[in-house]
Amino acid sequence: MNRLVAGGFVVILLIETLAFLIDPWLALPVTGIAVACLVVLASKRLVAPHNTADDPVDADAAESLRQWRSQTDAAIAWADGTRGDWDRHLRPRLAREFMLATGHKARDAQHDTGRMVFGDDLWPWVDASNIAWADRDAPGPGRAALEDILRRLEQA
Repeated sequence: MNRLVAGGFVVILLIETLAFLIDPWLALPVTGIAVACLVVLASKRLVAPHNTADDPVDADAAESLRQWRSQTDAAIAWADGTRGDWDRHLRPRLAREFMLATGHKARDAQHDTGRMVFGDDLWPWVDASNIAWADRDAPGPGRAALEDILRRLEQA
């Protein structure tokens, strides 16, 4: 875009100089037409849709979005699994996000804040130290609990 505008100004300057040398009264209308052409070209370039195959930044962003969506779908599927699935796949992510959101590194402060944010019923599903391998075949809390945890985490 910068090349288009810079090149356009050089062409306009050349056209204006040439028109002024031929007839000074002709310089203003010819320059106006040249500027209008440059504006039309620049506006078409801005409005034209980007081709994602040619633009590596857009392609990377689209790939990142597809990967994030796939990971999110997998996480939602784990929410309806067993407690072992929850402990292995969801609890570490939720605990890490909670720690980043609150900034607490001390266990006592984390537990107190976690109980205040999530309540006594949801905090055990976020607490990283609450992994129970003996009960890994028990049912997990489900999607509704995950949704409630994420909503409260967003507000934290």
